[in-house]
Amino acid sequence: MLRRAHLIGIGGAGMSGIARILLARGATVSGSDAKESRAFLTLRAQGATIAVGQRAENLDQLPEPPTAVVVSTAIKETNPELAAARERGIPVLHRAEALAELMKGYQVACIAGTHGKTSTTSMLTVALQHCRLDPSFAIGGDLNESGANAHHGTGSVFVAEADESDGSFLVYAPRVAVVTNIEPDHLDRHKTPEAYSAVFDRFVDRIVSGGALIVCADDEPAAQLGDRAADRGVRVRRYGRSATGEHDAQILDYRPHTEDGGVVRVRIGGRELDVTVAVPGEHMAVNAVAALLAGVELDAPADQLAEGLASFGGVRRRFEFKGRANDVRVYDDYAHHPTEVAAQLRAVRQAAGSGRVVVVFQPHLYSRTRIFADEFAKALELADEVVVLDVYGAREEPEPGVSGQLIADRITEATVHYEPAFDRAAELAAGLVRPGDVLVTMGAGDVTQLGPEILRELDARAAAGAPATGD
Repeated sequence: MLRRAHLIGIGGAGMSGIARILLARGATVSGSDAKESRAFLTLRAQGATIAVGQRAENLDQLPEPPTAVVVSTAIKETNPELAAARERGIPVLHRAEALAELMKGYQVACIAGTHGKTSTTSMLTVALQHCRLDPSFAIGGDLNESGANAHHGTGSVFVAEADESDGSFLVYAPRVAVVTNIEPDHLDRHKTPEAYSAVFDRFVDRIVSGGALIVCADDEPAAQLGDRAADRGVRVRRYGRSATGEHDAQILDYRPHTEDGGVVRVRIGGRELDVTVAVPGEHMAVNAVAALLAGVELDAPADQLAEGLASFGGVRRRFEFKGRANDVRVYDDYAHHPTEVAAQLRAVRQAAGSGRVVVVFQPHLYSRTRIFADEFAKALELADEVVVLDVYGAREEPEPGVSGQLIADRITEATVHYEPAFDRAAELAAGLVRPGDVLVTMGAGDVTQLGPEILRELDARAAAGAPATGD
């Protein structure tokens, strides 16, 4: 079915990964997107035909009609290429369905959860690569080691990030399924916290016979999911400080470094070992333990997995270092849920040492901003200075009365600045920092563009002799 695949929105993280794997397997790949992206360079070099702009004619201009058109949830039925494909009887697959096709014949490890799935998937991939297993993988972010979000490997394992946001992970059939945590999110689609939680139970039902569910014992909803799965006869493995049992992974201690991660001591398989994690934050160490346990379930040796985890250099947009200017370190992070924001700001505080923490936060989705405004404000108060931008609406239409101001007005324990004009944000942020501070741009939208702009503004101020006072 995927011999000649046309991907609508081919520049997206998930779609470009599928295109990479298809090309590596010898398929003919075409696609389109609304605008150019950095993903196009690699895909075109590998042989993909990519059109900028989405039009029905893009299908007509191909040498042969595609055997399948692949779409993501973001593609609306009114999309001209999708409408043309349906009119012509071309099979249409959701991105997850296409990925499930690519997984056939492999031992599949799927990493799911509200938070941490990209980092955990990436850690497991790097650890298995260190064990020379050369897994295929599809991740929602680019590995810093390879700069890639997907790869067709020569080994028997396929590692994939499993997306619960639209329930599309229910088409996978994993041998190993990891659930890092469960916390209500994506309620614009799932409507209620109960419905959101229930989709994880259905995901567990997709585990193949003889497979295993791995859950975080410290997260109560995930632990309860594990208990329900065990009652249904699923083999369950647990990790975290609360985990017990010879075959689980119990965290005994975590020793942070000032700037660059820390060491977590784990009891696993009846023995203890230290795992070095080169990215800061105890939540990242917990993710590393999840990856370690998943790797052991895939029959990789724990010692080699630990060595591989020590070499993990992070994922693009997961506390990604963008540069230093005027003795200010600038990072970028994808956190867009209150729990993620709080966890990452604690890690930033660790990295800052005696310096202050300045965050430029862009809310993502009007519904999420409205539902979690109080929680966002509390999380952002972990910083010293907060710049709140306006909402990045993504797939949603604006809601009356919902803007970044909704969050900014609730922040009382930090200095807050609401800046609805995106083009003024870099100058504002550069004027707030002082030498020794750490600044992080944060959110799932185009806030990622601000890091380089802030660094240029800091350089310009230093060159002009402007004092960096943070006033």
